Amino acid sequence: MIIKKLIEKVEGEAELNFSFKDKKIDNVDINFSFFRGVENILVGKAPQDALVITPRVCGICNHAHLIASVRAIEDGYRSVGLEVNLTKKANDIREFTLACELIQNHIKWLYLTILPQLEKLLDHPSEENYALKASYLSSIITKALAIFAGQWPHSSYAVVGGVTCDPTYVDVIQAENLIDESIKFFEQAVMGMKIETLLSMDSVLDLPKIGGDFSKVLYLLGSSGMAELGKSHDRFIVFGECLCFKIGKSIPTRVSTIDTRFVKELNQKNSFAKGVTYKDRLFEVGPLARGMISKEPIIKSLHKRYKDSLLTRIFARVYEVGLLLDYSKKILGSLDMSEPSCTFDASTQQPMSFEGVGVVEAARGSLIHKTTVKDGLVSNYEIIVPTQWNLSNGHKEEKGIAVKAMVGLTSIDEASFVFKSFDVCSVCTTQ
Repeated sequence: MIIKKLIEKVEGEAELNFSFKDKKIDNVDINFSFFRGVENILVGKAPQDALVITPRVCGICNHAHLIASVRAIEDGYRSVGLEVNLTKKANDIREFTLACELIQNHIKWLYLTILPQLEKLLDHPSEENYALKASYLSSIITKALAIFAGQWPHSSYAVVGGVTCDPTYVDVIQAENLIDESIKFFEQAVMGMKIETLLSMDSVLDLPKIGGDFSKVLYLLGSSGMAELGKSHDRFIVFGECLCFKIGKSIPTRVSTIDTRFVKELNQKNSFAKGVTYKDRLFEVGPLARGMISKEPIIKSLHKRYKDSLLTRIFARVYEVGLLLDYSKKILGSLDMSEPSCTFDASTQQPMSFEGVGVVEAARGSLIHKTTVKDGLVSNYEIIVPTQWNLSNGHKEEKGIAVKAMVGLTSIDEASFVFKSFDVCSVCTTQ
């Protein structure tokens, strides 16, 4: 028996075709049925046009696309001998704005997807206005981002060699106040505990200390028996050398080095999305992967008990909000305002031909941009997004990450919730 289900309330849409055997899901085909073609649009354009075009790939993770794009150009310039060095100030500002984008992504996912969908699934209705809470924190953090980026979404303030902004001390103080306000909300409403206490947790036995809205998620997952659902291949990978994350791959707890040259895209039947593998194997990307590769004690403890389950995956993403808020506050506190914002001389003769790769950690995981420039124009542009890693249908040797996580379940509603725990972004995927 095959049952089709259209998944909405995500960025774009996805169609899931569930196959059942003995009343259990034995396979899921994930189809993305529209094509946007941003990669094709970039062909024939000047390489720096990508800094304006790629942030428009997505209205949620647009800043990550900007940073990946500018890094690809900088990498290409370096590959042909041009010196491109960022000051600590410029790099810190990029890091700060990227962290802000991840924070607002995570909070929206928690309050607009996880909490209301879990309550609906378990018939545990709440009168809480989760949409208001999501918009409150996300609006505060994007105001902090916009102080440096000028706007959000679709900013293009990152340029080769740095950033276009030159913030004042007043700007930094305003950003610090907004971060403090975000931290206060996160501590009081989301976690019911101080960030310092959260980040010092190192055991699954510490979970009862958590209060706030997130305690509802933990309670509902635990009391319903859903905590251990959603297990996949238990393999993780992180490519983006940015923020407070480390790069590498983990199978499942042994971390080793990686190289983007071994990343390969795969065509998929009946879908405009491509899958992606590393050395022909499938890996999960995102906050859980980042927590495992960086060896966060509480994530390792949860993984030891629950493996790569719903509970571990959801906890890792909410926990990352605390990490990023703490990291953002430290960045602002150490920002050296005397350094230049951009070091690249615009009068420098720019190379006519080069190849470059830019990698960054977006909210959902590793984002890779590859650009090839010939005779001053882009001849090929590739965008490999997190959803391709997590929502591939897989290949003949093994099922995709999300597919594996849904196989064996008896309920389509439960499977759909597991699917949404990976946070679908189909507009990024169909490039």
